Amino acid sequence: MTEFTLTKDADGVGTITWDVPGKSMNVMSFDGLTQLDACIDQALADDEVKGIIITSGKEGSFAGGMDLNLLAVMKEQAGDDPAKGLFEGTMNMHKLLRKIELAGMDPKTKKGGKPIAAVLPGTAAGIGMELPLSTHRIFAGESPKAKYGLPEIMIGIFPGAGGTTRMVRKVGAMAAAPLLLEGKMLDAKKAKSAGYIDEIAADPMAAAKEWVLNAQAADLVKPWDAKGYKMPGGAPFSPAGFPNFVGAAAMVHGKTQGAFPAAKALLSAVYEGALVDFDTALKIEARWFTTVLMNPSSGAMIRSLFLNKEALDKGAVRPAGIPDQSVKKIGVLGAGMMGAGIALVSAQAGMEVVLIDRDQAAADKGKAYTEAYLDKGMKRGKVTEDKKVAMLGQITATPDLDQLKGCDLIIEAVFEDPAVKADMTKKVEAIIPEDCIFASNTSTLPITDLAKASVRPEQFIGIHFFSPVEKMFLVEIIKGKETGDRAVAKALDYVRQIRKTPIVVNDARFFYCNRCIIPYLNEGARMVTEGVSPVLIDNAARQLGFPVGPITLTDETSIDLGAKIARATKAAMGNAYPESPADDLMFWMEEQGRLGRKSKSGFFDYDEKGKRLGHWKGMQDKYPLAEDQPDLIEVQERLMFAQVLEAVRALEEGVVEDIREADVGAILAWGFAPWSGGPLSWVDIIGAPYAAERCDQLSAKYGDRFACPPLLREMAEKGQTFYGRFDPEAKAA
Repeated sequence: MTEFTLTKDADGVGTITWDVPGKSMNVMSFDGLTQLDACIDQALADDEVKGIIITSGKEGSFAGGMDLNLLAVMKEQAGDDPAKGLFEGTMNMHKLLRKIELAGMDPKTKKGGKPIAAVLPGTAAGIGMELPLSTHRIFAGESPKAKYGLPEIMIGIFPGAGGTTRMVRKVGAMAAAPLLLEGKMLDAKKAKSAGYIDEIAADPMAAAKEWVLNAQAADLVKPWDAKGYKMPGGAPFSPAGFPNFVGAAAMVHGKTQGAFPAAKALLSAVYEGALVDFDTALKIEARWFTTVLMNPSSGAMIRSLFLNKEALDKGAVRPAGIPDQSVKKIGVLGAGMMGAGIALVSAQAGMEVVLIDRDQAAADKGKAYTEAYLDKGMKRGKVTEDKKVAMLGQITATPDLDQLKGCDLIIEAVFEDPAVKADMTKKVEAIIPEDCIFASNTSTLPITDLAKASVRPEQFIGIHFFSPVEKMFLVEIIKGKETGDRAVAKALDYVRQIRKTPIVVNDARFFYCNRCIIPYLNEGARMVTEGVSPVLIDNAARQLGFPVGPITLTDETSIDLGAKIARATKAAMGNAYPESPADDLMFWMEEQGRLGRKSKSGFFDYDEKGKRLGHWKGMQDKYPLAEDQPDLIEVQERLMFAQVLEAVRALEEGVVEDIREADVGAILAWGFAPWSGGPLSWVDIIGAPYAAERCDQLSAKYGDRFACPPLLREMAEKGQTFYGRFDPEAKAA
């Protein structure tokens, strides 16, 4: 399969075109690296070639990065010494890009080389940006949609093909920090301003050709290869650079709490590389890159946040044989915060939206949410007046149910009361077309029970959004006992249209996500009643990689909501309901009127603007702090196992049918320790035997909620892993 081709024009410009067959965007493969190497050698050896342009054959993009499966292959091919294989494979990439950078010039005089330019017709990410950084000049097109950068940190690795070293030497450590440590992708103008794209042109190929034919010897020498080079912003021990490196270390630890291996390794590669010459820095980068790849965290993150997420986004769990179910007209029942958010993302996706509420004022208020969102976008220059007018024109805000005629999807987001929902279901189904799918956005009420109010239960489904709708990436789709395949396909196609990631689960109490989140919140509350410091509890969670701890999260989601859920669950389960000190705490807080951030009083005190001031000292009057605080690891394992065991039970009971959904859903819904790859990946990392042993120890000390599920016990005895036993991709292979 030909991925790189070399052509030569009459002016002596050789053009190497990257065009991977069958792909909408280029990705780098082993064959691609070999072919690129051969094209470079051929062009440098041809006396008729005066200069080289590397570009893409894909309209609107240059490359999306590396085929991440290659990393696993490099590991496997190394046999008993995978670190050696990964290091050598990485160094081979460095060798190729360094060959491009030096372009045949004399090693000592830095003369005699051929100019090499990169032309980026659109988005360039990962190695798709590292390759251009090794050329002598980068030209980008004017597309406002194109993004350029090095986002590897987002999936648990860092730029290891020279991108880290080149970016730091090109723009300086401080300027490179957000690009490397946050994985920021910038448009062409901002990338040029940041210093890593050289020119923007309406016809970048023409501009690059003109430059190549007129480039001087000095234009080919990278700053770091020239005598007297000094790093922008200063080297680590220079007066100017020292504060930058100290600040970068503090920033990384502050944001990651030490939980993400790739961030620490990246910072080490930057710091150590800045102390030595360029070629030695590349070796240092390769060693740290290998260290990250050998850490099981990187493989778990790549699998969950890239491979599994991409598979789910593309419809991996969509029922077969169902024709396209894209939504054209959607009805949203309830214009509160959730309904307003659903209307917004639906209009963004180009759908006609009917937003219903009890009266015109309430409906208009829901539509105003979209207007306020667009106004913010206009202030940031991301939304035009025309776009605002067009989007608002797509939303009809009304109390008139007859406006729902012609809808092909209804999403109900009314008050969380079965009777209210049943009444609305009956009224709406009398108006909408017979083939219209009806969905409920409930977060806790069983879909099978809600579907009893429907005359078409096979067309009734749950579509559970997370708040705020426009910011959260996950949507949980819930199948009731009678939900049919077309309803599932409709829900999945809708989620694809609004560019979110779906997971599909079977109906059960709290579905999947809330089933796992609630024990996390409850375990934090239990510890408070035991006298554990709320500061210790929240910091223990943050040091595991959670965005917020359970105490803070309870305040954010509201304490009365937790109390309401506890009462409703107790009523539904009767004597089977497990009594919990966490409930007593929630009920007491509710009685005190401390409902969380929304009441400016909860586990925290707040100022008038809702800013947290510190933990409420009155808590200690009822639940005094214990003189001896527990070990950090003990607190962390309680918080982790409380969630993980529910994920295991959900798989065991068939609530979750695909382990990819369990892991991706956990990370995207509530930020479950992303470095772990998700709850089931975490068990694979620590090992089922250890997990089962800790279950026994925790249950003996703290209660049956930590009892080892039979599935986990069986896997521990057999030495199995979740991805070894249940991975759909492995089974397909």
